[in-house]
Amino acid sequence: MKFPEKLALAALHKVDPEAAHGLSIKALTMGLAPAPGPVTSARLKTSLAGIDLPNPVGLAAGFDKNAEALAPLATSGFGFIEVGAATPRAQPGNPKPRLFRLTEDKAAINRFGFNNEGMEAIGARLAQRPRDAVIGLNLGANKDSEDRAADFARVLAHCGAHLDFATVNVSSPNTEKLRDLQGKAALSALLAGVIETREGLSRRVPVFLKIAPDLDRAGIEDIAAVALGTGIDAVIATNTTLSRDGLQSAHKGEAGGLSGAPLFEKSTRVLAQLSELLEGQVPLVGVGGISTAEQAYAKICAGASAVQFYTAMVYGGLSLAGDIARGLDDLLARDGFDTVAEAVGTKRKDWL
Repeated sequence: MKFPEKLALAALHKVDPEAAHGLSIKALTMGLAPAPGPVTSARLKTSLAGIDLPNPVGLAAGFDKNAEALAPLATSGFGFIEVGAATPRAQPGNPKPRLFRLTEDKAAINRFGFNNEGMEAIGARLAQRPRDAVIGLNLGANKDSEDRAADFARVLAHCGAHLDFATVNVSSPNTEKLRDLQGKAALSALLAGVIETREGLSRRVPVFLKIAPDLDRAGIEDIAAVALGTGIDAVIATNTTLSRDGLQSAHKGEAGGLSGAPLFEKSTRVLAQLSELLEGQVPLVGVGGISTAEQAYAKICAGASAVQFYTAMVYGGLSLAGDIARGLDDLLARDGFDTVAEAVGTKRKDWL
Protein backbone atom coordinates (compact mmCIF):
# COMPACT_ATOMS: atom_id res chain seq x y z
CA MET A 1 0.00 0.00 0.00
CA LYS A 2 1.42 3.36 -1.01
CA PHE A 3 1.56 6.35 1.33
CA PRO A 4 -1.45 8.27 -0.14
CA GLU A 5 -3.65 5.21 0.35
CA LYS A 6 -2.39 4.74 3.92
CA LEU A 7 -3.18 8.39 4.62
CA ALA A 8 -6.67 8.06 3.14
CA LEU A 9 -7.40 4.91 5.19
CA ALA A 10 -6.24 6.58 8.40
CA ALA A 11 -8.58 9.50 7.70
CA LEU A 12 -11.51 7.22 6.91
CA HIS A 13 -11.02 5.37 10.20
CA LYS A 14 -11.69 8.63 12.05
CA VAL A 15 -15.15 8.81 10.46
CA ASP A 16 -18.31 6.81 11.19
CA PRO A 17 -17.94 3.48 9.33
CA GLU A 18 -20.98 3.89 7.10
CA ALA A 19 -20.04 7.47 6.25
CA ALA A 20 -16.51 6.28 5.49
CA HIS A 21 -17.93 3.65 3.15
CA GLY A 22 -19.90 6.31 1.31
CA LEU A 23 -16.78 8.45 0.98
CA SER A 24 -14.89 5.46 -0.45
CA ILE A 25 -17.50 5.01 -3.18
CA LYS A 26 -17.37 8.75 -3.90
CA ALA A 27 -13.59 8.66 -4.15
CA LEU A 28 -13.81 5.81 -6.64
CA THR A 29 -16.29 7.65 -8.85
CA MET A 30 -13.97 10.69 -8.82
CA GLY A 31 -10.97 8.64 -9.87
CA LEU A 32 -9.21 9.03 -6.51
CA ALA A 33 -8.23 5.38 -6.07
CA PRO A 34 -5.61 2.90 -7.31
CA ALA A 35 -6.30 1.76 -10.87
CA PRO A 36 -3.58 -0.66 -11.97
CA GLY A 37 -5.82 -2.14 -14.64
CA PRO A 38 -6.37 -5.85 -15.09
CA VAL A 39 -3.98 -7.98 -13.03
CA THR A 40 -3.45 -11.16 -14.97
CA SER A 41 -1.01 -13.77 -16.25
CA ALA A 42 -1.17 -17.08 -18.09
CA ARG A 43 -1.21 -18.78 -14.69
CA LEU A 44 -3.94 -16.57 -13.18
CA LYS A 45 -6.36 -16.74 -16.12
CA THR A 46 -9.08 -19.18 -15.20
CA SER A 47 -12.69 -20.15 -15.78
CA LEU A 48 -15.57 -20.09 -13.31
CA ALA A 49 -18.84 -21.69 -14.42
CA GLY A 50 -17.89 -21.00 -18.02
CA ILE A 51 -16.90 -17.38 -17.35
CA ASP A 52 -13.36 -16.44 -18.36
CA LEU A 53 -11.60 -14.50 -15.59
CA PRO A 54 -8.30 -12.58 -15.86
CA ASN A 55 -7.61 -13.69 -12.29
CA PRO A 56 -9.66 -15.57 -9.66
CA VAL A 57 -9.76 -12.76 -7.06
CA GLY A 58 -13.18 -11.10 -6.91
CA LEU A 59 -14.90 -8.31 -5.01
CA ALA A 60 -17.69 -9.65 -2.79
CA ALA A 61 -21.16 -8.14 -2.82
CA GLY A 62 -21.95 -5.37 -0.35
CA PHE A 63 -19.21 -2.89 -1.19
CA ASP A 64 -20.88 -1.32 -4.23
CA LYS A 65 -24.49 -1.97 -3.33
CA ASN A 66 -25.97 0.32 -5.97
CA ALA A 67 -23.53 -0.30 -8.86
CA GLU A 68 -22.23 3.26 -8.65
CA ALA A 69 -18.53 2.57 -9.22
CA LEU A 70 -18.47 -0.13 -11.89
CA ALA A 71 -15.86 1.46 -14.16
CA PRO A 72 -13.24 2.26 -11.50
CA LEU A 73 -13.72 -1.10 -9.77
CA ALA A 74 -13.20 -2.85 -13.10
CA THR A 75 -9.66 -1.40 -13.26
CA SER A 76 -8.76 -1.89 -9.59
CA GLY A 77 -7.10 -5.29 -9.94
CA PHE A 78 -10.05 -7.60 -9.29
CA GLY A 79 -10.73 -10.45 -11.70
CA PHE A 80 -14.49 -10.06 -11.27
CA ILE A 81 -16.93 -7.78 -9.45
CA GLU A 82 -20.18 -8.54 -7.63
CA VAL A 83 -22.49 -5.64 -6.80
CA GLY A 84 -25.72 -5.42 -4.82
CA ALA A 85 -27.69 -6.86 -3.18
CA ALA A 86 -30.54 -5.48 -5.25
CA THR A 87 -34.19 -5.86 -4.32
CA PRO A 88 -37.23 -5.21 -6.54
CA ARG A 89 -38.12 -2.01 -4.70
CA ALA A 90 -35.77 0.46 -3.06
CA GLN A 91 -35.61 0.09 0.70
CA PRO A 92 -33.78 1.97 3.48
CA GLY A 93 -32.59 -1.07 5.41
CA ASN A 94 -32.27 -1.21 9.17
CA PRO A 95 -31.90 1.82 11.46
CA LYS A 96 -28.45 3.37 11.92
CA PRO A 97 -25.89 2.76 13.32
CA ARG A 98 -25.65 -0.56 11.50
CA LEU A 99 -21.98 -0.94 10.58
CA PHE A 100 -19.21 -1.40 13.16
CA ARG A 101 -15.44 -1.73 12.81
CA LEU A 102 -13.81 -4.34 15.01
CA THR A 103 -10.28 -3.06 14.54
CA GLU A 104 -8.59 -5.35 17.06
CA ASP A 105 -10.12 -8.34 15.28
CA LYS A 106 -9.62 -7.04 11.72
CA ALA A 107 -13.34 -7.58 11.30
CA ALA A 108 -16.68 -5.82 10.89
CA ILE A 109 -20.27 -6.36 11.96
CA ASN A 110 -23.10 -5.11 9.79
CA ARG A 111 -26.86 -5.26 10.00
CA PHE A 112 -27.68 -3.23 6.90
CA GLY A 113 -30.78 -5.22 5.93
CA PHE A 114 -30.44 -4.98 2.13
CA ASN A 115 -30.48 -1.19 1.93
CA ASN A 116 -30.37 -0.32 -1.77
CA GLU A 117 -31.90 1.90 -4.46
CA GLY A 118 -33.88 -0.92 -6.06
CA MET A 119 -33.56 -2.89 -9.28
CA GLU A 120 -34.62 -0.08 -11.63
CA ALA A 121 -31.87 2.33 -10.53
CA ILE A 122 -29.28 -0.44 -10.28
CA GLY A 123 -30.33 -1.94 -13.60
CA ALA A 124 -29.93 1.43 -15.33
CA ARG A 125 -26.33 1.67 -14.11
CA LEU A 126 -25.60 -1.92 -15.10
CA ALA A 127 -26.82 -1.11 -18.61
CA GLN A 128 -23.92 1.37 -18.84
CA ARG A 129 -21.33 -1.04 -17.42
CA PRO A 130 -17.85 -1.54 -18.87
CA ARG A 131 -18.07 -4.48 -21.27
CA ASP A 132 -14.51 -5.69 -20.77
CA ALA A 133 -15.10 -6.59 -17.10
CA VAL A 134 -16.83 -9.54 -15.43
CA ILE A 135 -19.73 -8.17 -13.37
CA GLY A 136 -22.39 -10.01 -11.40
CA LEU A 137 -25.33 -8.96 -9.26
CA ASN A 138 -26.36 -10.22 -5.84
CA LEU A 139 -30.14 -10.76 -5.85
CA GLY A 140 -32.15 -9.96 -2.73
CA ALA A 141 -35.70 -9.81 -1.45
CA ASN A 142 -37.64 -6.90 0.01
CA LYS A 143 -38.13 -7.07 3.76
CA ASP A 144 -41.90 -6.54 3.48
CA SER A 145 -42.41 -8.73 0.42
CA GLU A 146 -45.36 -11.11 0.42
CA ASP A 147 -43.38 -13.53 -1.77
CA ARG A 148 -39.67 -13.26 -1.11
CA ALA A 149 -38.84 -16.23 -3.30
CA ALA A 150 -40.40 -14.45 -6.28
CA ASP A 151 -38.38 -11.29 -5.60
CA PHE A 152 -35.13 -12.98 -6.62
CA ALA A 153 -36.58 -13.92 -10.00
CA ARG A 154 -38.00 -10.42 -10.51
CA VAL A 155 -34.59 -8.81 -10.03
CA LEU A 156 -32.98 -11.27 -12.41
CA ALA A 157 -35.67 -10.66 -15.05
CA HIS A 158 -35.09 -6.91 -14.84
CA CYS A 159 -31.28 -6.84 -14.70
CA GLY A 160 -30.24 -10.14 -16.30
CA ALA A 161 -29.45 -8.74 -19.76
CA HIS A 162 -26.54 -6.76 -18.27
CA LEU A 163 -24.99 -9.47 -16.09
CA ASP A 164 -22.22 -12.04 -16.38
CA PHE A 165 -23.64 -13.92 -13.37
CA ALA A 166 -26.33 -13.55 -10.72
CA THR A 167 -26.15 -14.67 -7.09
CA VAL A 168 -29.15 -15.79 -5.07
CA ASN A 169 -28.53 -14.48 -1.56
CA VAL A 170 -30.59 -16.33 1.05
CA SER A 171 -27.80 -16.19 3.62
CA SER A 172 -27.85 -12.65 4.96
CA PRO A 173 -28.62 -12.71 8.69
CA ASN A 174 -30.02 -9.17 8.61
CA THR A 175 -33.42 -9.75 7.02
CA GLU A 176 -35.75 -11.60 9.37
CA LYS A 177 -36.41 -15.23 8.38
CA LEU A 178 -34.43 -14.89 5.13
CA ARG A 179 -32.15 -17.77 6.12
CA ASP A 180 -35.25 -19.96 6.42
CA LEU A 181 -35.10 -20.09 2.62
CA GLN A 182 -31.91 -22.20 2.89
CA GLY A 183 -34.06 -25.22 3.83
CA LYS A 184 -33.98 -27.93 1.17
CA ALA A 185 -37.57 -27.71 -0.08
CA ALA A 186 -37.85 -23.90 0.06
CA LEU A 187 -34.47 -23.40 -1.58
CA SER A 188 -35.17 -25.88 -4.37
CA ALA A 189 -38.43 -24.11 -5.18
CA LEU A 190 -36.81 -20.67 -5.06
CA LEU A 191 -33.96 -21.70 -7.35
CA ALA A 192 -36.35 -23.40 -9.77
CA GLY A 193 -38.15 -20.07 -10.14
CA VAL A 194 -34.90 -18.17 -10.72
CA ILE A 195 -33.66 -20.69 -13.29
CA GLU A 196 -37.01 -20.64 -15.10
CA THR A 197 -36.69 -16.86 -15.30
CA ARG A 198 -33.12 -17.22 -16.54
CA GLU A 199 -34.34 -19.37 -19.42
CA GLY A 200 -36.47 -16.47 -20.61
CA LEU A 201 -33.52 -14.07 -20.88
CA SER A 202 -31.88 -13.22 -24.19
CA ARG A 203 -28.65 -14.86 -23.01
CA ARG A 204 -27.78 -17.50 -20.45
CA VAL A 205 -26.69 -15.97 -17.15
CA PRO A 206 -24.93 -18.35 -14.72
CA VAL A 207 -26.80 -18.54 -11.39
CA PHE A 208 -24.79 -18.80 -8.18
CA LEU A 209 -26.03 -19.52 -4.65
CA LYS A 210 -24.53 -17.79 -1.59
CA ILE A 211 -24.79 -19.73 1.67
CA ALA A 212 -24.23 -19.06 5.36
CA PRO A 213 -21.25 -20.39 7.34
CA ASP A 214 -23.46 -21.37 10.27
CA LEU A 215 -24.90 -24.53 8.70
CA ASP A 216 -24.45 -27.88 10.42
CA ARG A 217 -23.34 -30.97 8.51
CA ALA A 218 -26.90 -31.91 7.60
CA GLY A 219 -27.51 -28.40 6.29
CA ILE A 220 -24.36 -28.53 4.19
CA GLU A 221 -25.44 -31.90 2.78
CA ASP A 222 -28.83 -30.39 1.89
CA ILE A 223 -27.13 -27.48 0.09
CA ALA A 224 -25.01 -29.94 -1.90
CA ALA A 225 -28.09 -31.95 -2.86
CA VAL A 226 -29.94 -28.81 -3.95
CA ALA A 227 -26.95 -27.57 -5.94
CA LEU A 228 -26.74 -30.86 -7.80
CA GLY A 229 -30.48 -31.18 -8.26
CA THR A 230 -31.32 -27.70 -9.50
CA GLY A 231 -28.54 -27.15 -12.00
CA ILE A 232 -27.13 -23.97 -10.49
CA ASP A 233 -23.72 -22.95 -11.79
CA ALA A 234 -21.71 -22.30 -8.59
CA VAL A 235 -21.97 -21.98 -4.81
CA ILE A 236 -20.44 -19.06 -2.91
CA ALA A 237 -19.24 -20.15 0.53
CA THR A 238 -19.79 -18.15 2.66
CA ASN A 239 -21.67 -15.08 3.81
CA THR A 240 -21.21 -13.49 7.26
CA THR A 241 -21.58 -15.41 10.53
CA LEU A 242 -23.65 -14.94 13.68
CA SER A 243 -20.83 -16.43 15.78
CA ARG A 244 -18.85 -14.17 18.10
CA ASP A 245 -16.21 -16.66 19.25
CA GLY A 246 -12.88 -15.19 20.31
CA LEU A 247 -13.59 -11.53 19.56
CA GLN A 248 -11.76 -8.77 21.43
CA SER A 249 -13.24 -5.52 20.10
CA ALA A 250 -15.64 -3.28 21.99
CA HIS A 251 -18.37 -3.77 19.37
CA LYS A 252 -18.29 -7.57 19.54
CA GLY A 253 -21.78 -7.72 21.04
CA GLU A 254 -23.50 -5.81 18.24
CA ALA A 255 -26.19 -7.69 16.34
CA GLY A 256 -25.61 -8.54 12.70
CA GLY A 257 -23.30 -10.51 10.49
CA LEU A 258 -19.61 -10.78 11.34
CA SER A 259 -17.10 -10.62 8.49
CA GLY A 260 -13.33 -10.39 8.27
CA ALA A 261 -10.44 -12.29 9.79
CA PRO A 262 -12.39 -14.31 12.43
CA LEU A 263 -14.50 -15.89 9.68
CA PHE A 264 -11.59 -17.44 7.76
CA GLU A 265 -11.39 -20.89 9.37
CA LYS A 266 -15.13 -21.38 9.78
CA SER A 267 -15.93 -20.46 6.19
CA THR A 268 -13.04 -22.50 4.79
CA ARG A 269 -14.21 -25.63 6.61
CA VAL A 270 -17.71 -25.24 5.12
CA LEU A 271 -16.10 -24.74 1.72
CA ALA A 272 -14.03 -27.91 2.06
CA GLN A 273 -17.04 -29.98 3.14
CA LEU A 274 -19.02 -28.76 0.14
CA SER A 275 -16.07 -29.50 -2.12
CA GLU A 276 -15.98 -33.07 -0.85
CA LEU A 277 -19.73 -33.55 -1.36
CA LEU A 278 -19.90 -31.92 -4.80
CA GLU A 279 -16.83 -33.71 -6.17
CA GLY A 280 -16.14 -31.02 -8.74
CA GLN A 281 -19.61 -31.14 -10.29
CA VAL A 282 -20.44 -27.59 -9.13
CA PRO A 283 -17.64 -25.04 -8.76
CA LEU A 284 -17.17 -23.11 -5.53
CA VAL A 285 -16.24 -19.53 -4.71
CA GLY A 286 -14.43 -19.11 -1.40
CA VAL A 287 -15.28 -16.07 0.71
CA GLY A 288 -14.65 -15.18 4.33
CA GLY A 289 -11.65 -13.70 6.09
CA ILE A 290 -9.31 -13.33 3.12
CA SER A 291 -6.73 -10.56 3.52
CA THR A 292 -3.58 -12.11 2.03
CA ALA A 293 -2.51 -14.07 -1.01
CA GLU A 294 -1.76 -17.02 1.28
CA GLN A 295 -5.36 -17.07 2.50
CA ALA A 296 -6.72 -16.81 -1.04
CA TYR A 297 -4.47 -19.72 -1.99
CA ALA A 298 -5.66 -21.72 1.02
CA LYS A 299 -9.28 -21.31 -0.12
CA ILE A 300 -8.36 -22.53 -3.60
CA CYS A 301 -6.49 -25.52 -2.21
CA ALA A 302 -9.53 -26.26 0.00
CA GLY A 303 -11.77 -26.47 -3.06
CA ALA A 304 -12.52 -23.00 -4.43
CA SER A 305 -12.19 -22.22 -8.13
CA ALA A 306 -12.20 -18.49 -7.31
CA VAL A 307 -12.33 -16.28 -4.22
CA GLN A 308 -13.88 -13.00 -3.09
CA PHE A 309 -13.19 -10.52 -0.31
CA TYR A 310 -14.47 -7.16 0.94
CA THR A 311 -13.88 -6.47 4.65
CA ALA A 312 -10.09 -6.70 4.30
CA MET A 313 -10.20 -3.49 2.22
CA VAL A 314 -11.31 -1.63 5.35
CA TYR A 315 -7.86 -2.34 6.77
CA GLY A 316 -5.72 -2.93 3.66
CA GLY A 317 -7.19 -0.60 1.05
CA LEU A 318 -8.30 -1.16 -2.53
CA SER A 319 -4.76 -1.94 -3.69
CA LEU A 320 -5.11 -5.23 -1.81
CA ALA A 321 -6.91 -6.68 -4.86
CA GLY A 322 -3.86 -6.46 -7.08
CA ASP A 323 -1.52 -7.44 -4.26
CA ILE A 324 -3.45 -10.65 -3.57
CA ALA A 325 -3.68 -11.55 -7.27
CA ARG A 326 0.06 -11.05 -7.83
CA GLY A 327 0.90 -12.93 -4.64
CA LEU A 328 -1.35 -15.78 -5.68
CA ASP A 329 0.50 -15.99 -8.99
CA ASP A 330 3.78 -16.37 -7.08
CA LEU A 331 2.38 -19.07 -4.81
CA LEU A 332 1.03 -21.10 -7.72
CA ALA A 333 4.42 -20.87 -9.42
CA ARG A 334 6.23 -21.84 -6.21
CA ASP A 335 4.23 -25.05 -5.96
CA GLY A 336 4.55 -25.96 -9.61
CA PHE A 337 1.00 -25.22 -10.75
CA ASP A 338 0.59 -23.90 -14.28
CA THR A 339 -3.06 -22.97 -13.74
CA VAL A 340 -5.43 -22.11 -10.90
CA ALA A 341 -7.52 -25.17 -11.75
CA GLU A 342 -4.60 -27.49 -11.02
CA ALA A 343 -4.48 -26.27 -7.40
CA VAL A 344 -8.22 -26.51 -6.67
CA GLY A 345 -8.90 -28.94 -3.81
CA THR A 346 -5.33 -30.20 -3.49
CA LYS A 347 -5.33 -29.65 0.28
CA ARG A 348 -9.03 -30.12 0.98
CA LYS A 349 -8.37 -32.86 3.54
CA ASP A 350 -6.53 -30.35 5.74
CA TRP A 351 -9.89 -28.62 6.36
CA LEU A 352 -12.17 -31.63 6.89
